[in-house]
Amino acid sequence: MKMSVLLINGSPHEKGCTYTALAEVAGELNKSGIETRIYHIGKDPVRGCVSCGACKKTKVCAFDDDRCNEIIRLMGAASGVVVGSPVYYAGVNGALCALLDRAFFAARDSVAYKPGAAVVSCRRGGAGCAFDRLNKYFTINNMPVVPSKYWNSVHGNTPDEVRQDAEGMQVMRILGRNMAWLLKSIQATNPPEQTETPLRTNFIR
Repeated sequence: MKMSVLLINGSPHEKGCTYTALAEVAGELNKSGIETRIYHIGKDPVRGCVSCGACKKTKVCAFDDDRCNEIIRLMGAASGVVVGSPVYYAGVNGALCALLDRAFFAARDSVAYKPGAAVVSCRRGGAGCAFDRLNKYFTINNMPVVPSKYWNSVHGNTPDEVRQDAEGMQVMRILGRNMAWLLKSIQATNPPEQTETPLRTNFIR
C-alpha cells in the first residue's frame, strides 16, 4: 500500500520560511519512498468554530466556504500529517488554528493512529509555545507524535536565513526520516483495539 504524508503550510506566505522547513521534511520522506503534498492554507478569510455540533454526524464542517473541508478530506486520505506554522506572539497563526480546530474535531475518526508532527518557524523566540499548541491536536486524537533530535523549529526571517540554520534543518531531516520509519512500522501492525466506552467528566461539585 502506497503511503503519503500531508504537510500543511499554515503560513500566509506560500513559499516562505515555514514552507522551507516543510520542504526539508518532505525531501526525506520522498527518499524513503513516501509521497508528499505540501498544502498551503492561503490568505482567504477563515471561519472559527461556532460549536454547532453538526460535524459529529456529517464528519465535515457545516461551513463549506473556506479550506476546512478540503483539509479534512486530505487528512483522511493521508497516512500521516505534518502541520507547520509561523510563530506570531509566541503562538500559531490564528487562521491556521481556526481551520485546525474545526478540521480535527470533525476528522477525529479518520486521523486516529496516523503519525502527526508539528513544525514551527520563528525569527528568534516563541517557538516552544507554538510547538506545544500544535501537538495538542495530535495527542487528543490518538495520533502518535513523531520526534526528532530536538524540538521541531527553525529560525530565520527569510527562507535563505532558515536554510542557514544548520541545526534546524537537520532537525527537519531527522523528523522526515523518523516519520518514514514510524509509518512503515505502523503499516506492519494493527492499531490497539479500543474496548472502552468513551467517558467525559465535567469538574463540578
